Amino acid sequence: MGAISVALCLSGVALADDLTTPGDPKSLGLSAARLAQIAPWYQARFDSFSASDGLVPGAVVAIAKDGKLAYLQAIGFQDRAKTIPMKTDSIFWIASMSKPVTSVAAMMLVEDGKLDLDAPVARYLPELQDMRVAVEKTNPATGKTEHGLDPAKRAMTVRDLLRHTSGIIAPELDFAFPQGGPVDAASEAGIRHIHRLYSWADATAYRRDTTLAEFVSVLARLPLAHQPGEVWEYGLSTDVLGRVIEVASGEPLDRFLQRRIFTPLHMVDTGFHVPEEKLSRLVDSPMPKRPRVWEVTKPAKLFSGGGGLVSTAPDYLRFCQMLLNDGELDGVRLLTAQAVKQMTTNALPPDIRIYGNEIGPPTGRAFGLGFAVRTDPVSSWTPGAVGSFTWAGHWGTYFWIDPGEKLIGLQMIQAAPGEGRKAVPFSGINRMAYGALTDRPPAASPR
Repeated sequence: MGAISVALCLSGVALADDLTTPGDPKSLGLSAARLAQIAPWYQARFDSFSASDGLVPGAVVAIAKDGKLAYLQAIGFQDRAKTIPMKTDSIFWIASMSKPVTSVAAMMLVEDGKLDLDAPVARYLPELQDMRVAVEKTNPATGKTEHGLDPAKRAMTVRDLLRHTSGIIAPELDFAFPQGGPVDAASEAGIRHIHRLYSWADATAYRRDTTLAEFVSVLARLPLAHQPGEVWEYGLSTDVLGRVIEVASGEPLDRFLQRRIFTPLHMVDTGFHVPEEKLSRLVDSPMPKRPRVWEVTKPAKLFSGGGGLVSTAPDYLRFCQMLLNDGELDGVRLLTAQAVKQMTTNALPPDIRIYGNEIGPPTGRAFGLGFAVRTDPVSSWTPGAVGSFTWAGHWGTYFWIDPGEKLIGLQMIQAAPGEGRKAVPFSGINRMAYGALTDRPPAASPR
């Protein structure tokens, strides 16, 4: 069934003005003068990098403090040609910022009693019952490394999908070596072989004209890259979780998200495609030729819980504020405080192995159930209290929530990986937001 339009009518609905009209920064413990430095900092980045670098020259930045909107600014343009000014309600492809939304949906079903965190995924998706694990073995006769398949030591669980310990990985070929030790050439070849298989699945079934059920049936033909529960590696787990949600709830993922999250939170511009009447607010792709997965101008059949959503800064800010409020916003409760705490607390065992550089000791971050969670105030490259949680999207959308400071920061940009993403580092908005707090010394200026 086609995607549900995200256009909602809010006439007659009373919403708190706290997140729609910026309040007085001083009353919120923020410096207006320092907040005023944010827009020029972004503009300088856009002036230094051209569209050919993979950066759309515009952004929307939002900061909320103590449950009130402190800063909301549209900067630059929403098209590469610099003809359409950015608007505060411009629509962005948020990519992997879809994952926290899908994770919240799963936890809602847990609290409904329809989903069990520690149940085997195969209880809901029988096609994943007999997945095996890719291994590399040395042939004693030849001394060469060969690829093989071992049975899983234990079943992949719903919890594994939420915390990326399922063994299901991403299709990228630019593989990052594991933390904690070198990998020899033979091992690297084996690892890259598995990533190529997932790239094949991505090209075959991770398409807007297929369904989640079809996508999962293709994944079922592949081996897991790791034994479930033994390795954290970012990947397609949340997309599989989206299919679990469909089975457990009995309705397509787009309908569930609309009915249980977007409508209650009045997220009026969030969904899996942009209706025709809203296309004038859609921010350009940072690449002249849009990737197939980003074709959000038409309804999708594949509701990618891992990366398919579009949204706006005001919409996503409401989602973040619900989390900061322990699961409630404007009198509507989506989750219990206990569920939010569980999601935003480190869920990884101490002996977990980590592939990639998104989390781990060098970043000062671990992972909960859908979010990276700050565990070390020293190692992190950005300011913030222990217990802050965050995630980002492929094209540079980014948010963080700091419960200690009751602070939310949100950056909406569209920048291609590579030079475009380097142009606007996440640390910039972090340092400027914390530097604007008047009850502490200003943070170092971002480079």
